[in-house]
Amino acid sequence: MKNAIRKTMLVTASAAMAAAISGCGGTEAPEQASGNGGTAPANDSKEPVTLTMEYNWSSPNVDNLIYKERIKKFLELNPDIKIEAQDVPSAQYRTKLRTEAAGNSLPDMFVMFPSVEIEPYIAADVLMPLDEIMGTWKDILPPQALAGYNVNGKQYAVPTKMTFVDIIYYHKDMLAKVGYNEFPKTYEDFLDLAKKLKDSGVTPLAIGNKNKWPMQSTFMSPVEDRILGSDFLIKVNKGEAKFTDPDYVKALNVISDLVKIDAFNADINTMDEVQQQDYFLQKKAAMTMTSSTIDTKFRGGNPDKAAAENIGIALFPAISGGKGDPTKSAGVIQYGISLSKNLTGAKKEAAFRFLKYFYAPELYQNLMSKGIVVPAKVEAPADTSPYLKEMLKLTQNGSALVFDAVMQPAVKDSIENGIQAIITKQKTAEQVAKELQEAVDKSKK
Repeated sequence: MKNAIRKTMLVTASAAMAAAISGCGGTEAPEQASGNGGTAPANDSKEPVTLTMEYNWSSPNVDNLIYKERIKKFLELNPDIKIEAQDVPSAQYRTKLRTEAAGNSLPDMFVMFPSVEIEPYIAADVLMPLDEIMGTWKDILPPQALAGYNVNGKQYAVPTKMTFVDIIYYHKDMLAKVGYNEFPKTYEDFLDLAKKLKDSGVTPLAIGNKNKWPMQSTFMSPVEDRILGSDFLIKVNKGEAKFTDPDYVKALNVISDLVKIDAFNADINTMDEVQQQDYFLQKKAAMTMTSSTIDTKFRGGNPDKAAAENIGIALFPAISGGKGDPTKSAGVIQYGISLSKNLTGAKKEAAFRFLKYFYAPELYQNLMSKGIVVPAKVEAPADTSPYLKEMLKLTQNGSALVFDAVMQPAVKDSIENGIQAIITKQKTAEQVAKELQEAVDKSKK
Protein backbone atom coordinates (compact mmCIF):
# COMPACT_ATOMS: atom_id res chain seq x y z
CA MET A 1 0.00 0.00 0.00
CA LYS A 2 2.83 2.37 0.91
CA ASN A 3 4.51 1.81 -2.47
CA ALA A 4 1.26 2.52 -4.26
CA ILE A 5 0.98 5.82 -2.42
CA ARG A 6 4.54 6.76 -3.37
CA LYS A 7 3.86 6.04 -7.03
CA THR A 8 0.69 8.15 -7.12
CA MET A 9 1.49 11.11 -4.89
CA LEU A 10 3.22 13.15 -7.58
CA VAL A 11 0.46 12.55 -10.10
CA THR A 12 -2.23 13.82 -7.75
CA ALA A 13 -0.20 16.73 -6.45
CA SER A 14 0.79 17.81 -9.95
CA ALA A 15 -2.84 17.67 -11.03
CA ALA A 16 -3.77 19.84 -8.07
CA MET A 17 -1.22 22.45 -9.10
CA ALA A 18 -2.38 22.37 -12.71
CA ALA A 19 -5.91 23.00 -11.50
CA ALA A 20 -4.72 25.94 -9.44
CA ILE A 21 -3.00 27.48 -12.45
CA SER A 22 -6.11 27.08 -14.56
CA GLY A 23 -8.06 28.98 -11.91
CA CYS A 24 -9.95 25.97 -10.53
CA GLY A 25 -7.75 24.86 -7.66
CA GLY A 26 -7.09 27.95 -5.56
CA THR A 27 -8.05 27.87 -1.91
CA GLU A 28 -8.16 30.54 0.69
CA ALA A 29 -4.99 30.52 2.76
CA PRO A 30 -5.54 29.08 6.26
CA GLU A 31 -5.07 31.63 9.00
CA GLN A 32 -2.61 29.48 10.92
CA ALA A 33 -0.21 29.33 7.96
CA SER A 34 -0.29 33.01 7.06
CA GLY A 35 2.98 34.33 5.73
CA ASN A 36 2.70 37.16 8.26
CA GLY A 37 1.89 34.95 11.22
CA GLY A 38 3.96 33.05 13.76
CA THR A 39 5.23 36.09 15.64
CA ALA A 40 3.98 35.33 19.17
CA PRO A 41 6.83 34.94 21.68
CA ALA A 42 7.93 31.34 22.23
CA ASN A 43 9.10 31.97 25.80
CA ASP A 44 9.03 34.62 28.51
CA SER A 45 12.77 34.59 29.24
CA LYS A 46 15.07 37.41 28.19
CA GLU A 47 17.44 35.08 26.38
CA PRO A 48 16.30 34.06 22.88
CA VAL A 49 15.71 30.43 22.04
CA THR A 50 18.48 29.11 19.79
CA LEU A 51 17.78 26.41 17.23
CA THR A 52 20.43 24.63 15.18
CA MET A 53 19.65 23.79 11.55
CA GLU A 54 21.25 22.04 8.58
CA TYR A 55 20.21 22.15 4.94
CA ASN A 56 21.67 21.45 1.50
CA TRP A 57 20.83 24.70 -0.27
CA SER A 58 24.34 25.73 -1.32
CA SER A 59 23.71 25.67 -5.09
CA PRO A 60 22.46 28.95 -6.60
CA ASN A 61 19.06 27.54 -7.62
CA VAL A 62 16.26 30.09 -7.34
CA ASP A 63 14.29 28.01 -4.84
CA ASN A 64 17.29 27.77 -2.51
CA LEU A 65 17.45 31.56 -2.45
CA ILE A 66 13.75 31.70 -1.57
CA TYR A 67 14.22 29.28 1.34
CA LYS A 68 17.10 31.27 2.81
CA GLU A 69 15.15 34.51 2.44
CA ARG A 70 12.23 33.00 4.36
CA ILE A 71 14.54 32.06 7.21
CA LYS A 72 15.86 35.62 7.27
CA LYS A 73 12.33 37.08 7.35
CA PHE A 74 11.27 34.69 10.09
CA LEU A 75 14.14 35.83 12.29
CA GLU A 76 13.24 39.47 11.65
CA LEU A 77 9.67 38.78 12.76
CA ASN A 78 10.76 36.66 15.72
CA PRO A 79 13.60 38.36 17.60
CA ASP A 80 13.13 35.90 20.48
CA ILE A 81 14.42 33.07 18.28
CA LYS A 82 17.88 32.49 16.81
CA ILE A 83 18.73 29.94 14.13
CA GLU A 84 22.30 28.76 13.78
CA ALA A 85 22.27 27.33 10.27
CA GLN A 86 24.84 25.28 8.38
CA ASP A 87 24.59 25.02 4.60
CA VAL A 88 26.10 21.67 3.58
CA PRO A 89 26.88 20.86 -0.08
CA SER A 90 24.48 18.26 -1.45
CA ALA A 91 27.28 15.80 -2.23
CA GLN A 92 28.20 15.59 1.47
CA TYR A 93 24.81 16.20 3.06
CA ARG A 94 23.41 12.68 3.25
CA THR A 95 26.61 11.22 4.72
CA LYS A 96 26.83 14.00 7.30
CA LEU A 97 23.21 13.50 8.37
CA ARG A 98 23.60 9.72 8.69
CA THR A 99 26.75 10.18 10.77
CA GLU A 100 25.03 12.64 13.08
CA ALA A 101 22.04 10.35 13.51
CA ALA A 102 24.31 7.44 14.40
CA GLY A 103 26.09 9.59 16.97
CA ASN A 104 22.88 11.06 18.40
CA SER A 105 24.10 14.53 17.43
CA LEU A 106 21.49 15.67 14.90
CA PRO A 107 20.74 19.40 14.78
CA ASP A 108 17.35 20.62 15.97
CA MET A 109 16.03 21.05 12.41
CA PHE A 110 17.30 19.55 9.17
CA VAL A 111 16.26 18.88 5.58
CA MET A 112 15.12 15.27 5.29
CA PHE A 113 14.68 13.11 2.20
CA PRO A 114 11.40 11.26 1.61
CA SER A 115 10.38 7.62 1.13
CA VAL A 116 13.08 5.01 1.65
CA GLU A 117 15.62 7.55 2.89
CA ILE A 118 13.57 8.64 5.87
CA GLU A 119 12.83 5.10 7.05
CA PRO A 120 16.19 4.43 8.80
CA TYR A 121 15.73 7.61 10.84
CA ILE A 122 12.26 6.44 11.85
CA ALA A 123 13.66 3.05 12.82
CA ALA A 124 16.36 4.76 14.90
CA ASP A 125 13.64 6.81 16.64
CA VAL A 126 15.42 10.16 16.19
CA LEU A 127 12.64 12.18 14.52
CA MET A 128 9.74 14.07 16.07
CA PRO A 129 6.27 13.50 14.54
CA LEU A 130 4.57 16.72 13.45
CA ASP A 131 1.01 15.42 13.80
CA GLU A 132 -0.01 17.98 16.41
CA ILE A 133 0.54 20.87 13.96
CA MET A 134 -0.49 19.21 10.67
CA GLY A 135 -3.87 20.92 10.78
CA THR A 136 -1.97 24.02 9.67
CA TRP A 137 -1.77 22.64 6.13
CA LYS A 138 -5.01 20.64 5.89
CA ASP A 139 -6.46 22.98 3.26
CA ILE A 140 -3.42 23.31 1.01
CA LEU A 141 -1.51 20.01 1.09
CA PRO A 142 -3.41 16.86 0.06
CA PRO A 143 -2.45 13.52 1.67
CA GLN A 144 -0.77 12.38 -1.55
CA ALA A 145 1.63 15.32 -1.39
CA LEU A 146 2.57 14.39 2.18
CA ALA A 147 2.87 10.63 1.64
CA GLY A 148 6.64 10.58 1.12
CA TYR A 149 7.17 11.88 4.64
CA ASN A 150 4.41 9.83 6.24
CA VAL A 151 5.51 6.58 7.87
CA ASN A 152 3.17 4.29 9.80
CA GLY A 153 0.53 7.01 9.88
CA LYS A 154 2.81 9.68 11.38
CA GLN A 155 3.99 12.80 9.55
CA TYR A 156 7.66 13.73 9.87
CA ALA A 157 8.05 16.63 7.40
CA VAL A 158 6.24 18.83 4.87
CA PRO A 159 7.58 19.23 1.30
CA THR A 160 8.37 22.51 -0.42
CA LYS A 161 8.41 21.42 -4.04
CA MET A 162 8.10 18.64 -6.59
CA THR A 163 11.21 18.02 -8.63
CA PHE A 164 11.20 16.17 -11.90
CA VAL A 165 14.81 15.12 -12.21
CA ASP A 166 14.97 13.98 -15.82
CA ILE A 167 14.07 16.95 -18.01
CA ILE A 168 15.98 17.17 -21.30
CA TYR A 169 16.59 20.77 -22.34
CA TYR A 170 17.67 21.38 -25.92
CA HIS A 171 18.53 24.25 -28.24
CA LYS A 172 15.93 24.11 -30.99
CA ASP A 173 18.14 25.69 -33.63
CA MET A 174 21.02 23.30 -33.00
CA LEU A 175 18.75 20.29 -33.48
CA ALA A 176 17.17 21.85 -36.57
CA LYS A 177 20.59 22.27 -38.19
CA VAL A 178 21.00 18.48 -38.24
CA GLY A 179 17.49 17.80 -39.46
CA TYR A 180 15.46 17.52 -36.24
CA ASN A 181 12.73 20.15 -36.04
CA GLU A 182 11.21 18.35 -33.07
CA PHE A 183 12.66 16.19 -30.34
CA PRO A 184 13.04 12.47 -31.20
CA LYS A 185 10.26 10.19 -30.01
CA THR A 186 12.30 6.97 -30.10
CA TYR A 187 15.67 5.95 -28.69
CA GLU A 188 16.85 4.94 -32.17
CA ASP A 189 16.19 8.47 -33.44
CA PHE A 190 17.80 9.91 -30.29
CA LEU A 191 21.00 7.98 -31.08
CA ASP A 192 20.83 9.19 -34.67
CA LEU A 193 20.46 12.77 -33.47
CA ALA A 194 23.43 12.38 -31.14
CA LYS A 195 25.61 10.99 -33.95
CA LYS A 196 24.66 13.83 -36.29
CA LEU A 197 25.35 16.45 -33.65
CA LYS A 198 28.73 14.90 -32.88
CA ASP A 199 29.60 14.75 -36.58
CA SER A 200 28.73 18.44 -36.89
CA GLY A 201 31.28 19.29 -34.19
CA VAL A 202 28.76 19.80 -31.36
CA THR A 203 28.67 18.05 -27.98
CA PRO A 204 25.33 16.24 -28.10
CA LEU A 205 24.54 15.87 -24.36
CA ALA A 206 26.13 17.71 -21.43
CA ILE A 207 25.95 16.27 -17.91
CA GLY A 208 27.98 17.28 -14.87
CA ASN A 209 28.58 14.03 -13.00
CA LYS A 210 31.40 15.13 -10.69
CA ASN A 211 29.21 14.53 -7.64
CA LYS A 212 28.07 11.19 -9.09
CA TRP A 213 24.35 11.53 -8.37
CA PRO A 214 23.28 13.20 -11.68
CA MET A 215 23.77 10.11 -13.85
CA GLN A 216 22.24 7.86 -11.20
CA SER A 217 19.22 10.06 -10.59
CA THR A 218 18.69 12.20 -13.67
CA PHE A 219 19.77 9.75 -16.35
CA MET A 220 19.21 6.21 -15.09
CA SER A 221 15.83 6.86 -13.43
CA PRO A 222 14.01 7.45 -16.75
CA VAL A 223 16.11 4.98 -18.76
CA GLU A 224 15.45 2.06 -16.43
CA ASP A 225 11.77 3.03 -16.30
CA ARG A 226 11.50 3.02 -20.11
CA ILE A 227 12.93 -0.49 -20.30
CA LEU A 228 11.73 -2.18 -17.11
CA GLY A 229 8.62 -0.25 -16.05
CA SER A 230 7.81 1.66 -12.89
CA ASP A 231 7.62 -1.33 -10.55
CA PHE A 232 11.10 -2.80 -11.18
CA LEU A 233 12.94 -1.07 -8.34
CA ILE A 234 10.16 -1.99 -5.92
CA LYS A 235 10.47 -5.61 -7.05
CA VAL A 236 14.24 -5.51 -6.45
CA ASN A 237 13.66 -4.33 -2.89
CA LYS A 238 11.17 -7.17 -2.39
CA GLY A 239 13.52 -9.77 -3.85
CA GLU A 240 11.22 -10.35 -6.83
CA ALA A 241 13.70 -9.03 -9.41
CA LYS A 242 17.46 -8.60 -9.69
CA PHE A 243 19.77 -5.99 -11.13
CA THR A 244 21.46 -8.83 -13.00
CA ASP A 245 18.27 -9.38 -15.03
CA PRO A 246 19.04 -8.92 -18.77
CA ASP A 247 16.74 -5.92 -19.11
CA TYR A 248 18.59 -4.00 -16.39
CA VAL A 249 21.90 -4.77 -18.07
CA LYS A 250 20.28 -3.39 -21.22
CA ALA A 251 19.42 -0.19 -19.31
CA LEU A 252 23.02 0.22 -18.15
CA ASN A 253 24.19 -0.39 -21.70
CA VAL A 254 22.34 2.75 -22.81
CA ILE A 255 25.20 4.59 -21.12
CA SER A 256 27.67 2.44 -23.07
CA ASP A 257 25.82 3.23 -26.31
CA LEU A 258 26.27 6.94 -25.75
CA VAL A 259 29.88 6.58 -24.62
CA LYS A 260 30.72 4.71 -27.83
CA ILE A 261 29.59 7.64 -29.98
CA ASP A 262 31.10 10.29 -27.66
CA ALA A 263 27.67 11.73 -26.95
CA PHE A 264 28.63 13.11 -23.53
CA ASN A 265 30.95 16.02 -22.81
CA ALA A 266 34.50 14.74 -22.39
CA ASP A 267 34.72 16.07 -18.82
CA ILE A 268 31.45 14.55 -17.64
CA ASN A 269 33.02 13.03 -14.50
CA THR A 270 34.82 16.23 -13.48
CA MET A 271 32.17 18.83 -14.35
CA ASP A 272 29.66 19.74 -11.62
CA GLU A 273 25.98 20.56 -12.03
CA VAL A 274 26.37 24.36 -12.10
CA GLN A 275 29.16 24.15 -14.69
CA GLN A 276 26.90 21.87 -16.71
CA GLN A 277 24.16 24.48 -16.77
CA ASP A 278 26.52 27.23 -17.94
CA TYR A 279 28.07 24.92 -20.55
CA PHE A 280 24.62 24.36 -22.02
CA LEU A 281 23.61 28.03 -21.91
CA GLN A 282 26.81 28.91 -23.75
CA LYS A 283 25.63 26.49 -26.49
CA LYS A 284 28.66 24.27 -26.08
CA ALA A 285 26.18 21.39 -26.03
CA ALA A 286 22.94 20.91 -27.90
CA MET A 287 21.19 19.13 -25.03
CA THR A 288 21.45 18.67 -21.29
CA MET A 289 19.56 16.64 -18.70
CA THR A 290 18.76 18.14 -15.32
CA SER A 291 15.81 18.95 -13.08
CA SER A 292 12.63 20.95 -13.61
CA THR A 293 13.92 23.46 -11.06
CA ILE A 294 16.61 24.64 -13.50
CA ASP A 295 13.94 25.74 -15.98
CA THR A 296 13.88 29.09 -14.21
CA LYS A 297 17.55 29.65 -15.01
CA PHE A 298 17.28 28.38 -18.57
CA ARG A 299 13.98 29.98 -19.57
CA GLY A 300 11.72 31.67 -17.02
CA GLY A 301 14.39 33.88 -15.47
CA ASN A 302 16.70 34.10 -18.46
CA PRO A 303 17.27 37.79 -19.36
CA ASP A 304 17.97 36.76 -22.96
CA LYS A 305 14.37 36.16 -24.04
CA ALA A 306 15.32 34.98 -27.52
CA ALA A 307 17.66 32.38 -26.04
CA ALA A 308 14.94 31.25 -23.65
CA GLU A 309 12.43 30.83 -26.47
CA ASN A 310 14.99 28.77 -28.36
CA ILE A 311 15.19 26.19 -25.54
CA GLY A 312 12.76 23.29 -25.69
CA ILE A 313 11.98 20.64 -23.07
CA ALA A 314 11.42 16.91 -23.52
CA LEU A 315 11.53 13.55 -21.76
CA PHE A 316 13.78 10.61 -22.59
CA PRO A 317 12.22 8.87 -25.59
CA ALA A 318 10.65 5.43 -25.85
CA ILE A 319 12.98 2.43 -26.05
CA SER A 320 11.94 -0.40 -28.34
CA GLY A 321 10.58 -3.40 -26.45
CA GLY A 322 10.44 -1.46 -23.21
CA LYS A 323 7.77 -2.06 -20.56
CA GLY A 324 7.59 1.54 -19.34
CA ASP A 325 5.51 4.56 -20.30
CA PRO A 326 7.67 7.08 -22.22
CA THR A 327 5.38 9.94 -21.16
CA LYS A 328 6.32 9.51 -17.48
CA SER A 329 8.82 11.81 -15.83
CA ALA A 330 10.92 10.74 -12.83
CA GLY A 331 9.82 12.90 -9.92
CA VAL A 332 10.11 13.25 -6.17
CA ILE A 333 8.92 15.66 -3.49
CA GLN A 334 11.72 17.50 -1.74
CA TYR A 335 12.98 19.66 1.09
CA GLY A 336 10.87 18.60 4.02
CA ILE A 337 12.34 19.88 7.28
CA SER A 338 12.32 17.33 10.09
CA LEU A 339 12.83 17.95 13.79
CA SER A 340 14.98 16.17 16.32
CA LYS A 341 13.00 14.07 18.78
CA ASN A 342 15.06 15.64 21.57
CA LEU A 343 13.30 19.02 21.25
CA THR A 344 11.17 19.96 24.25
CA GLY A 345 9.63 23.03 25.85
CA ALA A 346 10.48 26.41 24.38
CA LYS A 347 12.74 24.94 21.68
CA LYS A 348 9.98 22.64 20.46
CA GLU A 349 7.48 25.51 20.36
CA ALA A 350 9.97 27.71 18.51
CA ALA A 351 10.60 24.98 15.94
CA PHE A 352 6.88 24.47 15.42
CA ARG A 353 6.43 28.20 14.94
CA PHE A 354 9.21 28.21 12.36
CA LEU A 355 7.67 25.37 10.36
CA LYS A 356 4.26 27.06 10.32
CA TYR A 357 5.83 30.22 8.97
CA PHE A 358 8.23 28.59 6.56
CA TYR A 359 5.61 26.40 4.84
CA ALA A 360 2.94 29.08 4.58
CA PRO A 361 0.97 29.47 1.31
CA GLU A 362 3.21 32.43 0.53
CA LEU A 363 6.17 30.04 0.13
CA TYR A 364 4.40 27.98 -2.53
CA GLN A 365 3.19 31.06 -4.36
CA ASN A 366 6.70 32.52 -4.38
CA LEU A 367 8.06 29.26 -5.78
CA MET A 368 5.38 29.14 -8.48
CA SER A 369 6.13 32.70 -9.50
CA LYS A 370 9.70 31.54 -10.16
CA GLY A 371 8.59 28.58 -12.25
CA ILE A 372 8.95 25.89 -9.56
CA VAL A 373 6.49 22.99 -9.45
CA VAL A 374 4.86 22.72 -6.00
CA PRO A 375 2.57 20.13 -4.37
CA ALA A 376 0.24 22.69 -2.76
CA LYS A 377 -3.27 23.83 -3.65
CA VAL A 378 -2.77 27.60 -3.56
CA GLU A 379 -3.94 30.43 -5.75
CA ALA A 380 -1.63 30.74 -8.73
CA PRO A 381 0.23 34.08 -8.86
CA ALA A 382 -0.73 36.46 -11.64
CA ASP A 383 2.81 36.23 -13.00
CA THR A 384 2.81 32.45 -13.38
CA SER A 385 5.19 31.69 -16.23
CA PRO A 386 4.02 30.04 -19.46
CA TYR A 387 7.15 27.94 -19.12
CA LEU A 388 5.81 26.50 -15.86
CA LYS A 389 2.55 25.65 -17.63
CA GLU A 390 4.54 23.88 -20.34
CA MET A 391 6.51 21.97 -17.70
CA LEU A 392 3.31 20.85 -15.99
CA LYS A 393 1.91 19.64 -19.28
CA LEU A 394 5.09 17.67 -20.01
CA THR A 395 5.05 15.96 -16.60
CA GLN A 396 1.32 15.45 -16.15
CA ASN A 397 1.17 11.78 -17.16
CA GLY A 398 2.53 10.24 -14.01
CA SER A 399 5.82 9.80 -12.22
CA ALA A 400 8.57 7.25 -12.69
CA LEU A 401 10.55 6.30 -9.61
CA VAL A 402 13.78 8.14 -8.82
CA PHE A 403 16.55 5.65 -8.06
CA ASP A 404 17.92 7.21 -4.89
CA ALA A 405 14.44 7.80 -3.48
CA VAL A 406 13.79 4.06 -3.56
CA MET A 407 17.08 2.23 -3.06
CA GLN A 408 19.20 2.00 0.07
CA PRO A 409 22.28 4.30 0.36
CA ALA A 410 24.78 1.47 -0.19
CA VAL A 411 23.03 0.52 -3.43
CA LYS A 412 22.96 4.15 -4.52
CA ASP A 413 26.70 4.42 -3.87
CA SER A 414 27.31 1.25 -5.86
CA ILE A 415 25.50 2.43 -8.99
CA GLU A 416 27.09 5.88 -8.84
CA ASN A 417 30.58 4.38 -8.76
CA GLY A 418 29.60 1.83 -11.39
CA ILE A 419 28.27 4.42 -13.81
CA GLN A 420 31.48 6.41 -13.60
CA ALA A 421 33.37 3.21 -14.36
CA ILE A 422 31.18 2.52 -17.41
CA ILE A 423 31.78 6.04 -18.67
CA THR A 424 35.56 5.60 -18.37
CA LYS A 425 35.30 2.10 -19.91
CA GLN A 426 36.81 0.50 -16.82
CA LYS A 427 33.79 -1.77 -16.25
CA THR A 428 31.06 -3.32 -18.34
CA ALA A 429 27.34 -3.05 -17.72
CA GLU A 430 27.32 -6.71 -16.68
CA GLN A 431 30.00 -6.12 -14.04
CA VAL A 432 28.20 -3.11 -12.62
CA ALA A 433 24.89 -4.99 -12.53
CA LYS A 434 26.54 -7.82 -10.58
CA GLU A 435 28.02 -5.36 -8.07
CA LEU A 436 24.64 -3.66 -7.70
CA GLN A 437 22.89 -6.92 -6.88
CA GLU A 438 25.63 -7.81 -4.40
CA ALA A 439 25.02 -4.45 -2.68
CA VAL A 440 21.30 -5.20 -2.50
CA ASP A 441 21.88 -8.67 -1.06
CA LYS A 442 24.35 -7.33 1.49
CA SER A 443 21.94 -4.59 2.62
CA LYS A 444 19.32 -7.22 3.47
CA LYS A 445 21.60 -9.24 5.77
